[in-house]
Amino acid sequence: MVGQETRRASGRVTHFRHFAAIDWSGAAGERHKGIAIAICDGAEQGEQHAPVPRLVRRNRDWSRTEALQFLQDELPDDTLVGLDLGMALPFMDAGAFFPDWPESPPDARSLWAMVDDICADNVDLGVGSVVDHPELCRYFRRHGGREGAQFHLPGATHRRGRFRLTEEAQARMGCKPYSNFNLVGAAQVGKASLSGMRMLHRLAGTLPVWPVDPLPDTGSVVVEIYTALAAIAGGRRAGASKIRTGAELNQALACLGSDSIVHDGAIDDHSADAIVTAAWLRKVANNPQFWSPKALTIKIARTEGWTFGAV
Repeated sequence: MVGQETRRASGRVTHFRHFAAIDWSGAAGERHKGIAIAICDGAEQGEQHAPVPRLVRRNRDWSRTEALQFLQDELPDDTLVGLDLGMALPFMDAGAFFPDWPESPPDARSLWAMVDDICADNVDLGVGSVVDHPELCRYFRRHGGREGAQFHLPGATHRRGRFRLTEEAQARMGCKPYSNFNLVGAAQVGKASLSGMRMLHRLAGTLPVWPVDPLPDTGSVVVEIYTALAAIAGGRRAGASKIRTGAELNQALACLGSDSIVHDGAIDDHSADAIVTAAWLRKVANNPQFWSPKALTIKIARTEGWTFGAV
């Protein structure tokens, strides 16, 4: 099991001193209101409330390339980074990301490299070339009622598309995950996941990505997050996890052991997601169960990856 590779020295699983969360976007274009980055320091021993996470470059529309550069060049040492995206596509249900396609990659890192290569000409880590690829489009549900013949596996009992094992775990926890092959609808994460794979490929040699890479003893690490899990831990309901006011945000932060923000009015849900999830990562980073999910095997880790906090 991958979880056996985690470290448990002196009662601590991890070594992190900073915690960052990135609400990501796969939207077209070069500037994205859907990207927000929040970061916080670790709590000092004996502190009743830890410092509130702060937004990085507040009121700025990030590009995906700028977010990548932040991770490469500006991230503090020993930071646990959560990315709100799916790090891979379903594999275990069919033994392949793209069954019946001879060029289907064998593992997550090969998938990231393939997506980045196909989309080399797409601006700002865009993914239009994958979405419209003559072979790969058969596996996606796209706008305009275009559902590929391979979007569902033969004999599928529902119409939501294929799921990774970690998404099935999310569903058992009360969440409502979407297939990463689904590119339609306000709640879809397919395009964000594909563009995130381009970023993960470019982080190779800079930051390890758990659980595709084992948890190291030192340095920063990237994990996949699902912001609904953080919101639920902050007292929200799974079906009403979005936070849009300062008062709601402070209620969630209090549940997560964080100081309050000074903000009484409306707040965009992307910023709120990043702030709450950074505080949640700080609170749960040393939970050994989150680093050792029972269902996570080495093969799953290297192909589908896993969502931190899904058990």
